[in-house]
Amino acid sequence: MSGDDDSSGWQLTESDPGVFTELLKTLGVPLVVDDLYSLDPEALAELQPLHALIFLFKWVGGESSEPSSGGQYDPEFPGFFAHQVVNNACATLAVMNAIGNIHGLKMGPQLAELLTFTAGMDPQTSGMAITSSDWLREAHNALSPPSAISLEGLDLPKTTEDAYHFIVYLPYGGSVYELDGLKQAPVKHGAFSESGEGWVAKAREVIQARIATYPPGSVEFSLLAIHDDPVPRLQEQIAQLQAAGHQSEAAELVVKLSNENSKRERWAFENSLRKHNYLGFIHALLLNMAKAGRLDAAKEGAKKALQERIERKKKGELMDED
Repeated sequence: MSGDDDSSGWQLTESDPGVFTELLKTLGVPLVVDDLYSLDPEALAELQPLHALIFLFKWVGGESSEPSSGGQYDPEFPGFFAHQVVNNACATLAVMNAIGNIHGLKMGPQLAELLTFTAGMDPQTSGMAITSSDWLREAHNALSPPSAISLEGLDLPKTTEDAYHFIVYLPYGGSVYELDGLKQAPVKHGAFSESGEGWVAKAREVIQARIATYPPGSVEFSLLAIHDDPVPRLQEQIAQLQAAGHQSEAAELVVKLSNENSKRERWAFENSLRKHNYLGFIHALLLNMAKAGRLDAAKEGAKKALQERIERKKKGELMDED
């Protein structure tokens, strides 16, 4: 959940697969994150093995404390679960609640030490330990736009911003769980069959039931998938097929590998833009526009664009991520 108060230095995070994948890389975790535009079996099959789903939705204050979509609280959940104790941290907290429950997962030494340190703690204390970790907060903030301009001290009117929240769905002990750092305990949604699609079939049922509670056509949520990095597997399969003389099959996988590499290059470029401080560029641009007599017209255009954005937001067409 996002907000202005009690952020403790944690900044807003975009719901973007490149951002989450870069965070996992920083944590030393060899997994990647992709957008999910469909819960169809064919779309999910492309991402197997699939370890967890991250669901972003509009958070509304005063919501019922009862579990969503028919699940039941499991206060005896034996896995890792941490509460969200500061605002703006729930993206990384969702990642931690996910990777903390993937058995045998490789991870960096700092992350391993943190998870070992929190073992046996109650959810509230675990959440405090996580959000008090300087290195983890720095990793979280690394892909947030630099705060180059401060509006403090201008006595601007307070505005109420929509808040969005990240939660996790994953398999654990033969059941599908919902891990929400704002809930008192993990929510157990029932057992799943190991055959067929496995846990994702049950997760689809739960998520679709939740999405159905939103108005038709709503865009107030998004879904991300945490899964194995396909690049090493594709490289190995291509080498095997080429060695066996199956050039046509290898060529198909080469196309897939090329698409994956292009996606990583795009993520890297977009992340570099997120990290860049544009204050110097903005100052030079405004100065030159003023000298050329074009600043006033641009200012009026910006006001018009802002008003259009405000109207779109009122209609629910825009979404600011936690």
